[in-house]
Amino acid sequence: MEPEDGFEARLAQLLLADPTRMQILKAVAALSVGSAFIAAGFLRNLVWDALHAIHPPTPLNDVDVIYFDNTDPCPHAASDYQAQLATQLPNVRWQVKNQAVMHKRNGDAPYEGIVDAMQHWPEKETAVAVQLHQGSLTFVSGFGFESLFNGRLSWNPARDQRTFLHRVEQKQWLSRWPKLQITMR
Repeated sequence: MEPEDGFEARLAQLLLADPTRMQILKAVAALSVGSAFIAAGFLRNLVWDALHAIHPPTPLNDVDVIYFDNTDPCPHAASDYQAQLATQLPNVRWQVKNQAVMHKRNGDAPYEGIVDAMQHWPEKETAVAVQLHQGSLTFVSGFGFESLFNGRLSWNPARDQRTFLHRVEQKQWLSRWPKLQITMR
């Protein structure tokens, strides 16, 4: 089994070779929101493309920016951040979400932080995120990076199995990346 820092080094290598993703990371870093990470397909798709030797990378449908602020007095902060990002990079479809409030939508107990929130996402390989801070990349994951790099698409038992299967079908992941193996445990 490869250590997590080995997976992180491979992720960093993939990101550094992708000028578009690096530009997006720099835009999020410019927000100066210490807890802001880019998550989900931003990393997941990049790894799956590499595993399938897909070049150029699959275009990003959107860019999911997550942050955690449970003391935020402004309920519109996420919208404000999204507007700031749209000003910097208007051709990117930004999705900004404060994970401190997402438990309400999901019917869960309050989340304790970014990683805790990601541990409630429907598939484990989507629960990956990256942050660019002072020139360094920081990675976090709800479940580690091994299954992502092993080409798995794993259901997270914290969410309804039907939701997971619907997402697999709706997003057509197996059509785009046919080597992926679905794991239901």
